[in-house]
Amino acid sequence: MSLPIISADERLKETKGIKGCIFGKSGIGKTSLLWTLPAEKTLFFDLEAGDLAIEGWQGDTIRPRTWQDCRDIAAFIGGPNPALRDEQPYSQAHYDAVTAKYGDAGALDKYDTIFIDSITVAGRLCFNWCKGQPQAFSDKTGKPDTRGAYGLHGQEMIAWLTHLQHTRGKNIWFVGILDEKIDDFNRRFFQPQIEGSKTALELPGIVDQVITMTEMTSPEGKSFRAFICHTINDAGYPAKDRSGRLDLMEEPHLGRLMQKIAGKAKPAAERLTFSIEQDAPASSTPDSQENNETQGGQE
Repeated sequence: MSLPIISADERLKETKGIKGCIFGKSGIGKTSLLWTLPAEKTLFFDLEAGDLAIEGWQGDTIRPRTWQDCRDIAAFIGGPNPALRDEQPYSQAHYDAVTAKYGDAGALDKYDTIFIDSITVAGRLCFNWCKGQPQAFSDKTGKPDTRGAYGLHGQEMIAWLTHLQHTRGKNIWFVGILDEKIDDFNRRFFQPQIEGSKTALELPGIVDQVITMTEMTSPEGKSFRAFICHTINDAGYPAKDRSGRLDLMEEPHLGRLMQKIAGKAKPAAERLTFSIEQDAPASSTPDSQENNETQGGQE
């Protein structure tokens, strides 16, 4: 058996799916992005029962009600993980049980995109399930242990997201609510609304794209919606573009956004920037601080 090296030609020919999340405040129109996707090739993973915004949309829907439903459907979509033991979720044994329950996984072949609305509700279902597990109770007193529940919640959510992220050949989009907060120094910052802190912190490192859907104002004072796609942005919105194909601001059309992400890649020299702006302030290093203090003492 030879070393299973994947050549560049083979890798470039592979069918790749886009994995991303879209955050925005309530009512900004996140669920309505389904209208921008081909209905016959999109599966709506409806956790919020909030399909009033897409009344008349002709796509298929699934409505999991429990965290176990969410895990089973993730295993059905992503297939088995051969690295896991039989007693672990997403293992071969879990996948076999799920296919016995739901039927042949080939039923998903017609879908190119799984639209999950929302990761905020998935986090609530997960935490509610975690509070009833043995890890959520103290070994000594038998009383509820909140830290244990949150620790298990972080593990469960990361495992669920990672398994879906490894689903090759399908686009997976998570939608979630974005909270605006003020820190102790009266500075504004944005944070995804997800139970616990572990999931919100690690999610950007799991998915390919992080998009903030927000309201912007034109120079004429007119409001409009937009996708913010770059990590470096003036407002500090959570954003990330692993493809290198998106502009800082894109139109709020998920279908065209995916077409742009899947388009021809620019040469690395055009995508990557190595220069430093000449008018940027010089960073203060310990050496420079020491020199300044010495010069100040001499004066």
